[in-house]
Amino acid sequence: MANVNISINGKNIEAKPDWTVLEAARAAGIHIPTLCYYPFISRRGACRLCSVELEGSPNLIASCVYPVREGLKIQTHSPRVLKARKTILELFVANHNYECLVCRRNGDCQLQSLCEEYGISEDKYKGGRKRPDYKDCSSEAYVKDHGKCILCGRCVKVCEELQDVHAIEFVERGFPMEIQPAFGNKIANSVCIDCGQCVISCPVAALCEKDSAEEVFNALSDPNKYVIVQTAPAIRVTIGEAMGLKAGTVSTGKMISGLRQLGFKQVFDTAFGADLTVMEEASELVQRIENNGKLPIMTSCSPGWTKFVETFYPEFIPNLSSCKSPHQMLGAIAKSYFAQKNNIKPENIFMVSVMPCTAKKFEINRETNKVAGIKDVDVVITTRELAKILKTGGINFALLEDSEFDNPLGFASSAGEIFGASGGVLEASLRTAYNLLTGNELEKIDFQSVRGLSRLKEASIDINGKELKVAAVSSLGEARKLIERIKCGEVNYDFVEVMACPGGCIAGGGQPYTEDYEVIKARMESLYAIDFGKDIRKAHKNPFIMKLYEDFLGEPLSEVSHKYLHTKFKRRKDVY
Repeated sequence: MANVNISINGKNIEAKPDWTVLEAARAAGIHIPTLCYYPFISRRGACRLCSVELEGSPNLIASCVYPVREGLKIQTHSPRVLKARKTILELFVANHNYECLVCRRNGDCQLQSLCEEYGISEDKYKGGRKRPDYKDCSSEAYVKDHGKCILCGRCVKVCEELQDVHAIEFVERGFPMEIQPAFGNKIANSVCIDCGQCVISCPVAALCEKDSAEEVFNALSDPNKYVIVQTAPAIRVTIGEAMGLKAGTVSTGKMISGLRQLGFKQVFDTAFGADLTVMEEASELVQRIENNGKLPIMTSCSPGWTKFVETFYPEFIPNLSSCKSPHQMLGAIAKSYFAQKNNIKPENIFMVSVMPCTAKKFEINRETNKVAGIKDVDVVITTRELAKILKTGGINFALLEDSEFDNPLGFASSAGEIFGASGGVLEASLRTAYNLLTGNELEKIDFQSVRGLSRLKEASIDINGKELKVAAVSSLGEARKLIERIKCGEVNYDFVEVMACPGGCIAGGGQPYTEDYEVIKARMESLYAIDFGKDIRKAHKNPFIMKLYEDFLGEPLSEVSHKYLHTKFKRRKDVY
């Protein structure tokens, strides 16, 4: 269909026929404020903050849902529109608490920014009913503060549409309305899988990850603890953004220097753990293929995904790889191999993981992620938490010099680094699985078909005449669709990678807040640029990985590797 011509604020604009007025305005660089709008979910037009004036219409229209058509004439900031928006914001404020100074989102809150933009400086409707002021802290991953909820509904829609989990919903009507799990349950007693997509969608601080900063600072000041930090592959392309640099800036060296200044004894790379995961998971794939094992094998790196399987599809638990996630593997190796090499008692090592994911906070407390009663990882902090810790530590991130990770657990192939993008685990594993199956090296190692932000990507690779069918899927809503297709025999795969978050870890629940696809795209492109620029691009070519197997693990899937690198999953109890 041909584009349509509309006018916004007297400016002639050519818009695509399937756009809304909001999309046309933003494409033209015209700002229209929103609160309930979120680009990854369906449009609702609930808050009406995006209202604009349409010539010929007696009422203001919600620009986020109103479709463009030929000849529309729109005013986005007329006196009538500005008055309406100010009233809407005043009503939001009347039902919100005044804890801005001590709020986790102070300075990074959409409601606060809008109030400043529209000059809201007092509670005009004093006596308006405030939200029930209580917190649900039952989840190991995040906190729900009902007193700060503005009922925009973004979290509900994300959980329903993007993730297809349906853990939370609107309950009651009128003033008593709240958002909570069914039957008034606590989050921990719901089907929530801790992915944190609700957290990253929340425009205020009604949902925030559990703050572990104090625990990290306490450990760093404890003379009896040997404090180690590891950082996930996705963090190197988002921590700079969280510290004010351009989206997608690769800040590996500055991040390492900042962590050293904070006082960590060792700074390790979770991408080393990703290389270990490739060795174990690729070997597991080969073993299942050669012994007619359970296929498709499904990745187990994403704790939101594995909890989803345990909750909704326990019959697919045998399909999950038994591999621990990369940061759990590295934690286990640090408290065994590294501890032995350096004469440190495992119980004295305090491992901090910097992760893009809130579900990792849940994952570290699984009983099967302990060895001899000692947790692989002690604390998980998100990218956002690390940014705040660096600021609290008085570190000027932009002025830091670059430095390198500490060896041996800081050296990684680029295969380990692309784990941060959807399709990266699959691509990294195929580079090594080919070698294990054929004894030869795969020459063409860039699998373009499993790259990008599409939520379902499929590919096949010929290995000695056998076609290996693979798929990479991101977001649990898309994963559910794929599982249902597998269940009914519509599709067959040998290997399936699933990431709980759309686009993978680069858009995890603990990453810097964004509503911009281009920001997520920039993060992904930076990871693949790192991959392309490295000399060692296959996990089995990492000399420190090979040395680890020679000195300690023996070989992939050995008894020792199963002790330290593998885990178990089980059906979760019914919650309703």
